[in-house]
Amino acid sequence: MELKKQATKGALWAFVEQLSTQLIAFGVNLVLARLLMPEDFGTIALFNVVMSIATVLINGGLASSLIRTQNADDRDFSTVFWFNVMVSIFLYCLIFIFTPWIADFYNKPVLKELIRVYTIILVIDSFVAVQGVRFEKELNFKMTFRIRLPSIVIGGISGILFALYGFGVWSLVYAAIIKNVISTLYYWFSSNWRPSFIFDKSRFKYHFAFGARMTFSSLLNVMFDSIYPIIIGKKFSSVELGYYDRADALKQLPINNIASTLSRVSFPLFAQISHDNLRLKKSYREILKIVIFAISPIIAMMILEAVPLIRFLLTEKWLPAAPYFQILALSGLLYPIHAYNLNILQVKGRSDLFLRLEIIKKVIIIIVVIIVAPMGMYGLVWGQVALSVIALFINTYYTGAFLNYNIFEQLKDLCPSILVSALVGFFLWLLDKNILYNKQDIIRLVIITSLYLIIYLGITYFLKFKELILIKNLISKR
Repeated sequence: MELKKQATKGALWAFVEQLSTQLIAFGVNLVLARLLMPEDFGTIALFNVVMSIATVLINGGLASSLIRTQNADDRDFSTVFWFNVMVSIFLYCLIFIFTPWIADFYNKPVLKELIRVYTIILVIDSFVAVQGVRFEKELNFKMTFRIRLPSIVIGGISGILFALYGFGVWSLVYAAIIKNVISTLYYWFSSNWRPSFIFDKSRFKYHFAFGARMTFSSLLNVMFDSIYPIIIGKKFSSVELGYYDRADALKQLPINNIASTLSRVSFPLFAQISHDNLRLKKSYREILKIVIFAISPIIAMMILEAVPLIRFLLTEKWLPAAPYFQILALSGLLYPIHAYNLNILQVKGRSDLFLRLEIIKKVIIIIVVIIVAPMGMYGLVWGQVALSVIALFINTYYTGAFLNYNIFEQLKDLCPSILVSALVGFFLWLLDKNILYNKQDIIRLVIITSLYLIIYLGITYFLKFKELILIKNLISKR
């Protein structure tokens, strides 16, 4: 019972942290999107590929190993700390040397200096990665909230000021660096832990045995996720990549606030009950049902209101992003199912199976991308929906074996929420198309959102959805 209360408290603080920081970051990006051009965001997206790959290599999958190791001590944490720092410095030097080739590949000379300055973040972050793991392992998301909030606010304000003074794409770079410096200082002074001058080879081998496969899996994941920005940036333009990048970022907002929040809490929670398959299955089902119940209506509204939403938030110049946003939102619906199924493999210590699944999915990605790339931007974006559906069958395979909870049982649990969301969305689409289409954007958004929530909650309450009881119990036990 104590573990459940701790997990509930952690989930609530994680949600508060995720929601507040995401909303502030979202607000900052709205202002920056109005001040800057789509090409600026597209340029940043080009070298975010480099950042993502380097971040995975620095972590080395060792963070996941620390979380799942129930008796981790100072030798474990210090060993991982020094590994992170050494690898980050090495990778920064490597990136510094190879940036001219990256700039030449995209035919963008400005990338040379941008990447060299921006990637200093890798070294900065390496000094607090372990502190973050310790807070997460303790489910102390209240502390991470206190750390992340001021750093995002200060970084965001800095970025806006730089943009107002005409720094263009550099505004985004300076904002990110300032945010990470502030965050690092807060993490360092908020944690009582300090690294010892210890590098235990036996502990490193233990964590690396698990982490190496996780790293390779994550590396595959990042590299293949980066296929889209690379292809769009090379084959089309930075402007088109800017539209795609903002559409994807807007889609991520509800997913990050709900699915990713509970994923952060569920991983350490699942790790503590990994030996008890009955409890693990029960907790897994409850979290998954709550997330889909919350996310499916939000995604339906995003698809329904894409045009007025983007025009109201980002102005007319970003309207070409609306169709991408609608399609990407559809693919995002399945994200929680993917994430939680893979969490089960991690807490079971089966990084070998995790890696096997990732390799299979990457082969499929190559095939799908080869097929859809000649179809243009829409072909590439619809290809992501197809990949998400295919990955669903792959990711649920081993979870079905471990917990006796296969894909069909999972879909049976989740389909009622998805079906009600779709039906309500279709009804309100007819209303919007025939009555509200000539109203101001803000009026359309308020009316559709209000009606959607009232109808959705009314139907699910009338049909006695169990998810409402689960949410009520979650809140009452906070």
